[in-house]
Amino acid sequence: MTISKNIKIAGAVATALAGVVTIQAAREQFGTTPRVTVVNLHGTIMQGKGSPLSGKLINLESTRKVIDKAFKPKRLQAVILNINSPGGSAVQSDLVSTYIKEKSIKHNVPVIAFCEDTAASGGYWLACTGSEIYAARSSVVGSIGVISQGLGFHQLIDKYGVERRTFTAGENKAVLDPLAPLKDKDVEIIKGLLNNIHQHFIDHVKTSRGDRLKGDDKTIFNGEFWTGEPALSLGLIDGIDNVDSYIARRWGDNVEVKRVKGGSPLEELLGGAALALPDLVTSLAPLVADMQVADLAAKALK
Repeated sequence: MTISKNIKIAGAVATALAGVVTIQAAREQFGTTPRVTVVNLHGTIMQGKGSPLSGKLINLESTRKVIDKAFKPKRLQAVILNINSPGGSAVQSDLVSTYIKEKSIKHNVPVIAFCEDTAASGGYWLACTGSEIYAARSSVVGSIGVISQGLGFHQLIDKYGVERRTFTAGENKAVLDPLAPLKDKDVEIIKGLLNNIHQHFIDHVKTSRGDRLKGDDKTIFNGEFWTGEPALSLGLIDGIDNVDSYIARRWGDNVEVKRVKGGSPLEELLGGAALALPDLVTSLAPLVADMQVADLAAKALK
């Protein structure tokens, strides 16, 4: 195949791509259909990047771009959080929740939270970002408490004749040293931290739920968790529902649902059309013998 034919094929691909982009731009500018975005918050809440072993992680850095995209569309009626998390870091829970709330206020768009399998501990912290919270009947909701766990090995090293050598400047620098016996002061310090964080959690829930909470503090804030219906009776959620049913009932067919993912800007612009682009490149590959042109076409579609 000649270079001129290769260039023609690459040009055809570019023209088709430009046409899709133009259609999307026109729809964005002149469309009238209301929109709802759905953001999945699935995984353990902690700093870092996910891996095959740890799975997906929820933190401010991993969710910032997705949250930004969720509030970007025009004619936006609501941002829906689809939560499935057993909890994790209180700090990251607070950071992500605060960031979403600030976006909600800035864009004057309500946030609605849905609990899938689990919205416990930090997962429920995230759910309280929403002005409304819904769950399935068998969802696990609550666990409004804080926990710290560890192990002590001082008896084990004594048994094997291992000598511990620790030097500190500051009498409480070696709190919870696993190679030393647990001290009363250690317990006092750690319980003080846990109680402070617990109170932050309680304040967050009370601010979000307000007078919708129906149980007493001792029941709701003792770390217990419930399935959907008991959670509803305690006022932790607003109803038994799921994302698709809620959208269909509230907006019917006259709504465009955008499920936001962390893709490239081109993929976000093209929407569903982007899914066909890899197949298009694959179908053209046998026709493009010139590797430089093939590489150019592939890069243009990334």
